[in-house]
Order: sequence, then structure tokens, then C-alpha cells
Amino acid sequence: MNSLLPRNLSLVIRPVQYRDLDGIERLTQDSYTDLSPKGSFFTMQWLRHWFGLLKFLSWFPNPLQYRFCGFVAEQGRMLLGMIQVSPFNRTRSTWRIDRVMLDRTADKLGVGSQLLRHCFESILEARTWLLEINVNDVDALALYRQNGFQRLAEMTYWEISPELLRELAQAEPDLPNLLPVSNADAPLLYQLDTASMPPLVRQVFDRHTHDFKTSLFGVLADAVKQWVTKTEVVSGYVFEPQRKAAIGYFQVQLDRKGENPHVASLTVHPAYTWLYPELLSQLARIAQDFPQQGLQLASSDYQPEREEYLERIGAKRIEHTLIMSRSVWHKIRESKFVSLEGIQWPEVLQGLQPARKPIPGGMSWVPKPQPASERTAANKSETVAFGSQQFHNMDTYRQSESSEAHQENN
Repeated sequence: MNSLLPRNLSLVIRPVQYRDLDGIERLTQDSYTDLSPKGSFFTMQWLRHWFGLLKFLSWFPNPLQYRFCGFVAEQGRMLLGMIQVSPFNRTRSTWRIDRVMLDRTADKLGVGSQLLRHCFESILEARTWLLEINVNDVDALALYRQNGFQRLAEMTYWEISPELLRELAQAEPDLPNLLPVSNADAPLLYQLDTASMPPLVRQVFDRHTHDFKTSLFGVLADAVKQWVTKTEVVSGYVFEPQRKAAIGYFQVQLDRKGENPHVASLTVHPAYTWLYPELLSQLARIAQDFPQQGLQLASSDYQPEREEYLERIGAKRIEHTLIMSRSVWHKIRESKFVSLEGIQWPEVLQGLQPARKPIPGGMSWVPKPQPASERTAANKSETVAFGSQQFHNMDTYRQSESSEAHQENN
């Protein structure tokens, strides 16, 4: 299907405004969903109700400044695309592309690339970009690879059925040092997170200790979110007293309404993979107090022990995604190339060129006789000035000695 818009109209990329919500809702229903990476998105009813407050909070630094950060692509009052981004860590050195929605009549690669590049150019604090897409989205892979994204890791999402959860809950978990999580445990969780992933992934994620802390405002926001969505979050970690380190961590979001599956996240030290059965049994026991729903969790390709265990107990694969990243080095490659051949190095390093004839080493109090041809040039040099200054100092020194001797005789 060809677009009915004139081709001479330019594409305008700008931040999302309230008048764009109708067009965004149309894109949500009719967009080319294969170009949308995996990520959460606000419901239109919630966004219409709170858009004014979110827009106001985005004008000054606050914990909700980037709660909703999006841009739209408009051509002749026609909304052709929308992109939503958010910071991935507290330092905002890594940003995440939450969603890209494109109109079916638009040029997918053209409009999508302009939306992505507008984010790269406008958000200057981002050193790395991150996204997650389904491995079967061929068009999405083409779009992101064209804009410099490369494979970082593969994720597999699993679902444990309610029947299997009941079986796992019958086993008694051997977790004698299971402790609740607080802000004081942030250094332990940071060390565990660092040890559980490869160096390249750790460099892209760029997490620090404060990423594992929760502020008072964050606690209140999470409480309101759990009250509105009818969910409950339970977390804990396993402490190793001999090493004084955390060796396992879990967090599970439980649905109290029984409409959606429970969602869990696990972090296990590579040297303590025997914790997987114990932690799964603990999660199954926690889920027994809530409506009988399945439990979803993820495993990466650099965690083969977790995948082997989930396959052995009979968990079901529900999705296979690809995490892609884009470094700032692509900005240098895409910028205008400046050749060094046109630079005149003698002019640049002119201050380092010798301004006069070099003087041999060694210092002499008596100036050497010079030819008449060089006598004029020597009078202007710093060497003669240095020598005359030294002779002046010697005369002063001799006068002071004679005055002291005269005083002693008297």
C-alpha cells in the first residue's frame, strides 16, 4: 500500500504532545508490531489521565523525569511513527529503547532510522543504547543492524505451570541464610550482579551500587503501583557467611487477582549453581499463598546451568529474544571524517621549532670571542643578556665583599 502524502513534505521529529495521543492509539492498534521490541508500554487510558503531570515532571530533575520519554515522526499532520526510550541505570550512561511503533504505510527503514538517530543525537548523556527484540522479527533486525546495533546476548523466557509449581513446593528448600533485602545489602547485590555476567554485558549494563538501592520516593511509588495493579513483590538473597558475600538473589511479582502469571527474576553466582532447585522451591512455596498461576522467568545464553535445570523439570519455552546494544563509537564513525593529511604539522608545532642556533653544553663565566659577523646577532640573543646579568651580579657581589672587609678593619 502506497502512502497518499505528497513526497515533497519533510519528516519532522519532535517530542510527544497531548494532541498526539489519538495518533499513538491508532499506531498501537494498527502499527507494524514486528518492529516493536519487547518492553512495557503505558495504556492509553492511563497516559491520557496522567500525561500533563508526566510532561511537567520532565522539565526538571526528579525521580520521574524520564518516566515517559518519547518522540513522534510527523509528516503533514500525519503521524508515521513513535519511539519510547528510558534510562537503563541510575547514571543514565545506558539508555533502553522500550518501543518503536511505525505506520504500515510508512517507509519502515526510513522513518524508523530517523526516529532512532534523533534519540542518538538528542540524548547526549547516553554512551550505550540497549534493546530487546524477538529473534524471529527479521524486519526489526534489519532496522537495528542498519543503525549500528549488534548482538549482545540471547534470552529465553520460560513458564512453569501451576501443577509443576505444586510439585516444586513439596520439597523443603535448604536455604539457612535466606535474608530480606534492604539498602544496606546493595554492595553485596552489586558484587553478585558483577560476578553473574560476562565482562561485555557488565560493561554495557554499567550498573553501580546505587542501582540496587531504593529511595524513599521509590518505595512510595512501588507501593502505589502494587496497590493499583493488585500485585505484591517479594525479594530475598542468600548470604554466604564464610565468604561474606551474596550467592543468590530472587524477586517475584505475584498477581493477587489471578489474571496474569507470576513473574520472577533470579541471579545466582556461577560457582553456586546448586542453588537453582532450592530457589525454585522457595518461589513455589511463596506462590502457593496466591491464586494458582504459572511462574515466568528468563535465562540467558551465558547461564547454561539454568537452562539445563529448567528443561529437566519440564518448564515450557514461551519466547526467545535477542538483546542488542549500540556503543557511542558508532557516533564517531557516522560523523564527518576529517582527514589529517591537510593539517600542516610544521605550522601546528611552530612553537617547538628552534628559534636560533643551538648553544653547546657547558657554562662559562667569561664569554668566548665571537666573529664580527655574529656579534650583532649575539647582542640580541638571550645568551648575552644572561652573561651580562651574571657579570652585573658578580660586580655587586665584589662590592659587598669589599664593604664587609672595610667594616671588619675598622
